[in-house]
Amino acid sequence: MTVTSWVPVPEGSDFPLANLPYGVFEPAGEPARVGVAIGEHVLDLAAVLGDEVFAQPSLNAFMAQGKQSWQQTRARITEMLTEESHRGTVEPALHRRDEVRLLLPFEVADYVDFYASEQHASNIGRMFRPDSPPLMPNWKHLPVGYHGRAGTVVASETPIVRPSGQRKPPQAEAPAFGPSQRLDIEAEVGFVVGAGSELGTPVSTEDFAEHVFGVCLVNDWSARDIQAWEYVPLGPFLGKSFATSVSPWIVPLDALQQARVPTPDQDPQPLPYLREDRPWGLDLAMEVSLNDEVVARPPFEALYWSPAQQLAHMTVNGASLRTGDFYASGTVSGSETDQRGSLIELSWNGENPLTLKDGSQRVFLADGDTVTIRATAPGADGTRIGFGEVTGTILPAREES
Repeated sequence: MTVTSWVPVPEGSDFPLANLPYGVFEPAGEPARVGVAIGEHVLDLAAVLGDEVFAQPSLNAFMAQGKQSWQQTRARITEMLTEESHRGTVEPALHRRDEVRLLLPFEVADYVDFYASEQHASNIGRMFRPDSPPLMPNWKHLPVGYHGRAGTVVASETPIVRPSGQRKPPQAEAPAFGPSQRLDIEAEVGFVVGAGSELGTPVSTEDFAEHVFGVCLVNDWSARDIQAWEYVPLGPFLGKSFATSVSPWIVPLDALQQARVPTPDQDPQPLPYLREDRPWGLDLAMEVSLNDEVVARPPFEALYWSPAQQLAHMTVNGASLRTGDFYASGTVSGSETDQRGSLIELSWNGENPLTLKDGSQRVFLADGDTVTIRATAPGADGTRIGFGEVTGTILPAREES
């Protein structure tokens, strides 16, 4: 029997009872605190659960309590939202989502970005190494990644200032400084670590759910021209570190059990520390909009390396996890043209400009452009749950002082 909430949930809502994602919200004139989304409302957890961890402006204190606490709290919230006997207590603690401000949901400790989509990595390889194999020799042996900058992870709707830096087109004799001319998006999925681990002790793929609290959407904005000049020999730096946007809601892993699917066939077989008895592939249907027009629908289920494999590789050298560590999948792309999660792929590095419905064309982002990423997944009881959205608008570069 399907259990429903006494809180009204509109048909097609991202936030049915089967979801219950966590975020941080700020009512007008009041301090920020932790809430859970249900339908068109946010439930103030500090008010109904009486626990000070929810009266804080981040999820970190709650996430640090570990999996048992996460599951007990989810069960308690579900009970309060389904049993009429709790209505008198809960109803006054419900805030309309459109009347509160949503903030960055957690304090970011470390940030790692992976490169886990075979289709994306192959597309980039074909563009820039047309006479060589599209994948580098290591790519199918390990999840390739790099460390990002935790301090520039920002909440959805934070404006993105066009970055400036050194750029050197292939035909130029010397580099020049100025605003990026090849500003791009990267449609990604992020994973938030709740429970830490001990330095020197790797985390296995089997222990993924013991450490990862939940999942969000990510746009890892990229200045392709700055990146192209700087990345040899140490990889991405200023072309990536100016901003990474995340959605305001963290969907708990327990809400995604029905979304689990096998990863694509992995050949050659990964080394033992990367193997999974039951893979953590996820059936997430993503959607990328540019100025309110859908331009791509990347399929996360096509991701070659699962988030559990990414976590295992990130810690196999003994690197410890901390509450608030955050890692992202890298650009998600599928095999079809309209499944590519970046403009550099959608326009094939400028060879095929993207034509929008208003007749304008894009190779990369223009000032004033707004990008929004959404996603849904199968949930319990045949429902479809959503992740909300991550959105950002491009502002002009700031003049040199």
